[in-house]
Amino acid sequence: MNKIFATIITIGDELLIGQVIDTNSAFIAQELNKIGISVKQRVSIADEEEAIFTALDNAFIHSNIILITGGLGPTSDDITKPTLCKYFGGKMTMHQPTLQHVTYLFEQVFKRPMIERNVQQAMVPDVCTVLKNEVGTAPAMLFKKNNTICIAMPGVPFEMKWIMQHHVLDIIPQQFKTGIILHKTLLTAGIGESFLAELIQDWENKLPTDIKLAYLPKFGMVRLRLTGLGLNKELLAEKMQTEFEKLKTIVQEFLVIDEDLSLEVVVSNLLKQYHQTVAIAESCTGGAIASSITALPGASSVFKGGIVCYSNYAKNKLLHVPNEILNTVGAVSKETVEILATNILKNHNSHYALAVSGIMGPTGATETKPIGLVWIAVVSEKNLITKQFNFKYDRERNIQHTTVNALNMLRKLIIEENKNS
Repeated sequence: MNKIFATIITIGDELLIGQVIDTNSAFIAQELNKIGISVKQRVSIADEEEAIFTALDNAFIHSNIILITGGLGPTSDDITKPTLCKYFGGKMTMHQPTLQHVTYLFEQVFKRPMIERNVQQAMVPDVCTVLKNEVGTAPAMLFKKNNTICIAMPGVPFEMKWIMQHHVLDIIPQQFKTGIILHKTLLTAGIGESFLAELIQDWENKLPTDIKLAYLPKFGMVRLRLTGLGLNKELLAEKMQTEFEKLKTIVQEFLVIDEDLSLEVVVSNLLKQYHQTVAIAESCTGGAIASSITALPGASSVFKGGIVCYSNYAKNKLLHVPNEILNTVGAVSKETVEILATNILKNHNSHYALAVSGIMGPTGATETKPIGLVWIAVVSEKNLITKQFNFKYDRERNIQHTTVNALNMLRKLIIEENKNS
């Protein structure tokens, strides 16, 4: 089977200096993947003629499809359109349907007068096929060269998405015989990437040639993604499922979920499933754990509340950790997190509670308590589980690893207590 490859080119200085985060290429890649197109490369370049020419020359070597976003605006720094005209050997001409559309938008929708700069939006290379942009003023443009198509779209995300969904995803199957790409993903926690690779090595070495495995590690978790490429969807899906079940059996001890879901979504879904709630007491994470839960839709049904008891004063006054405990074993201790978790469970009348306290760095360490030392407690009416961790990272990663491990401990407790429900 001949693979169809795509290159995604995003244009704009704002992308290169980090002023704007490139979300366009991620969306485009995901949509292409759904219709069996493999992305060969993603490139961000300046809105300069030389950069555009170089990127296109390289893309035509490697790809059947080139998708461009950005540089189609009405201002002087948007030179993509005339540059494409020059590259493909055309001349600029007025496209009357686009002019009518732009005029309608300004006069009837925006209620603003048309100026010459807006009229220029309707100028297009005479060697392209214009793709109407119903939600903006800059049309998309389709160019063909040899057996490759190149489509330039506006950089405004909602305009680009509209054009992808109403034009591009229809055009590609008409031009190319695409294959089928299927994915199966699971999430693991509690095992490092290298140890996981050792665990599944024998299985991985026996994978069929049309199925590939990817390791996607992040903050103490590793996603394992199987990707299959074929022409028959049913046969490929059956083969993928067979291998996926083998993988799940091997990693069962560390398996969080056999779907492409985040850990916080998994925990939230479990609480919803059993109609239960959680309350959270955070010291070292400063609210990061609660934030990860409340960022999800429907959080009010599972999250009772949280307290960021960062100081010893707050631990004592808000959650009644005795000063004797704080002055002897200290805030970062088994005793402290157990009291924090137990008291916030009672105070918030919740089914579960968790508490964390640690030293995130780069300061705060002592001779007996190094940077990265963390205590986590999870509690219910029936169980209290406490665990010590020793992370070896910078402040941000220590916070992330603490968040992940706290949620994973909570997940395990929820499953254990509800396994016979």
